Amino acid sequence: MNTIIGRITKNAEINTLKNDKKVVNFSVAINDSYKTKQGERKEQTTYYNCSYWINAKIAEYLTKGTLVELSGRISSSAWIGKDGEIKSGLNFHTSNIKLHGGAQKSEPNSPPTTNQQNVNDNPFDDADDDLPF
Repeated sequence: MNTIIGRITKNAEINTLKNDKKVVNFSVAINDSYKTKQGERKEQTTYYNCSYWINAKIAEYLTKGTLVELSGRISSSAWIGKDGEIKSGLNFHTSNIKLHGGAQKSEPNSPPTTNQQNVNDNPFDDADDDLPF
């Protein structure tokens, strides 16, 4: 099982198959940075095409810009495009989704996003304590 953390690139879509089974499709971008031997900072973005088969209701929360943590299986695919060029992509068959935060909404009728509040919540973290350390 693999885990990835990234931002959703566009709102999720629900597709219904011939047998009335529903799948939620969405894509996630993961940004990595590194330094070259010359000390130059480089950025690299990896995109995953994700599918989630367990519950289609999650789609309303999978909106563009939302930070998600996904568990599942990674696979790759290759095909020849209409232009005759070889194309490839990374797929992520998602088995678990954790929402870590949503993007700011500018559309009045868009579904609500949720924030995962318990990720770093500490019940003992009190800003009013008077301890000297």
